[in-house]
Amino acid sequence: MLEELLKLNVFAFLLVLARVGAMMAILPGIAAAYVSARIRVALAVLVAVVMTPVLAESLPAPPASPWVLFLLIAGEIVVGLFLGGIAVILVGALQTAGTMIALFAAMANALIQDPIAEQQSSVIANLLTVAGLVMIFVTDSHHVYFAVVADSYNLFVPGEGVATGDMALMLARRVADSFALGFQLSIPFLVIAMVYYIGLGVLGRLMPQLPVFFFGLPVQLTVQIGALMIVFSSIMLVFLNHFQRGYAAFTG
Repeated sequence: MLEELLKLNVFAFLLVLARVGAMMAILPGIAAAYVSARIRVALAVLVAVVMTPVLAESLPAPPASPWVLFLLIAGEIVVGLFLGGIAVILVGALQTAGTMIALFAAMANALIQDPIAEQQSSVIANLLTVAGLVMIFVTDSHHVYFAVVADSYNLFVPGEGVATGDMALMLARRVADSFALGFQLSIPFLVIAMVYYIGLGVLGRLMPQLPVFFFGLPVQLTVQIGALMIVFSSIMLVFLNHFQRGYAAFTG
């Protein structure tokens, strides 16, 4: 009896760890290059240990076939990657907004290494992404990660198959929403850039001898950075609302 109970607990722990570990492997801010892999593994194991007793009743019995066990664990990994991928897409709204703002501010070629995306990105995109992740952790919005994992067992029950079609549809919707939000956040800078370029064009026609490009770029940078300082807090608030709404389908 004790041996069967221990086997059941270990099996339940492995199933929960597969979903939690896969999610932690790609979560923004946790799966970044500057976070040690040992810390990510320890966090995933700790969360799985805490959640296993709560979720044990909703998990299937240990299968007799190793092939069935493999399918169960593979399904949990797919669900975990799906849940973590949504967070990546939601944070990508800031990357889109920052890239567009940098384009309008004539800073598109000012690239630095992005520790989140692990690739080169514009300075403003990097700033917004890092600030957004800081806001997630400062406002305790990262608790949504753990709530999503716990509540996801009501939607994706282990052993009942993986709804890949519904997952693909939700991912497509989140991508569309994040891109739309990124563009909306950059609209004020687009308006400023259009007005400024029109003004430079008119000024160049009125004063052909004036070196427009000599002073045009510094003024453009100053105006756009000043506008970013004004709307920065609003961008963060809108992003936090977008981040929390993105997981509303799982947390209710």
